[in-house]
Amino acid sequence: MKAFVKVSIFLSNRYVYLTGIADTKITKTIMIKANEKNPLTLEKSSFNLSKTVAYKIIEVEAGRVFRIHFTGIPGSVGVYRGVLKLKTNYPEKPEITILIRAKFQKE
Repeated sequence: MKAFVKVSIFLSNRYVYLTGIADTKITKTIMIKANEKNPLTLEKSSFNLSKTVAYKIIEVEAGRVFRIHFTGIPGSVGVYRGVLKLKTNYPEKPEITILIRAKFQKE
């Protein structure tokens, strides 16, 4: 028996792990793709690492493809865990959760 499960929203990764020296630019990117006919909209629901990690949502293809860049804020030393939650306009997937782990060390 074979089955094909069609997902309405594809995430290249459900988690982000940032690691490196605290005073360098550390960035990771994930991609989000819409697989439905109607355009996808993303809106921040919650984010609990705003003092240690910055993020930017870039719409690559209108309503279809998005990139989210996560960057460590220089000077943050330590181990951090958090979550970025995004609201969507798709009723079958009203929220996207991205887990974030960061480990920033002194030189």
